[in-house]
Amino acid sequence: MGWANTTMKSDFWLDQIPLWGVFLLTAAGVLFSIGIGTLLGKRRSRRPDHATEASLGTIIGATLGLLAFLLAFTFGMAAERLQARRQLLLDEVNAIGATYLRAGLLLEPHQSEIHKLLREYVEIRVSLAKEKSSRLIEKLREARARSEALQDQMWSHADALAKMDRSSEIDALFISSLNEMMNLHTGRVTVFAYRIPTAIWNVLYFITILSMVTVGYQAGLSGKSSFRVGLVLALTFATVILLIADLDRATEGRLKVSQQPMIDLQQKLNAQEPDI
Repeated sequence: MGWANTTMKSDFWLDQIPLWGVFLLTAAGVLFSIGIGTLLGKRRSRRPDHATEASLGTIIGATLGLLAFLLAFTFGMAAERLQARRQLLLDEVNAIGATYLRAGLLLEPHQSEIHKLLREYVEIRVSLAKEKSSRLIEKLREARARSEALQDQMWSHADALAKMDRSSEIDALFISSLNEMMNLHTGRVTVFAYRIPTAIWNVLYFITILSMVTVGYQAGLSGKSSFRVGLVLALTFATVILLIADLDRATEGRLKVSQQPMIDLQQKLNAQEPDI
């Protein structure tokens, strides 16, 4: 699921559109661009000095090649961040588990108190995984604040342990695990806030529109324009753009990081909870 930098709100126009709207907008934009290009090509073909199809081949090939490169680059960027979120989740699960185990070696009341705080810490994350996307941003704000409050409470125990005995290797191992767990929380917050830059989205749409206009222009010159060909192009590019947008948005869509490792950890910790 990840963590949002909730102090920042996206003003990017594409983020205001749901994923199904992104698909429809892209498909309509491609069809409209091809249509405009076709009309321009037909008008130009009526002139005796109009350009030939062969002379446009190099331009169309170059623009489509550039578009393919930009699509691959953007997709790679989004996929890389999805993988980063997945890896950070696994690292955090391992860090929380190690912290819980090492806390079991501490003296009371620190052992029981830290175990209780860690179970609540995991519960926050599991609850987010089950939250509906419509309320997720609001819940993320609350979860982040509560998680950092729990971190402060756990660190107060670590501080007390360090003051009691600075030579204890067990305490040192626990403090090291706790510090790593807190660092991974910060890493998830940071990576979650990373998105495909607005400039790349704008250039991607600009190159797409320009490429489709040139394709339509060539079809208009040749007089062989086909709505079916344009529809195939529109659906193809819209699907790729939808996939990239889905990867880029961590709070909606189908391409999310599975929270099953965190759910499994919660079940494991709850099974170890002593009966009161």
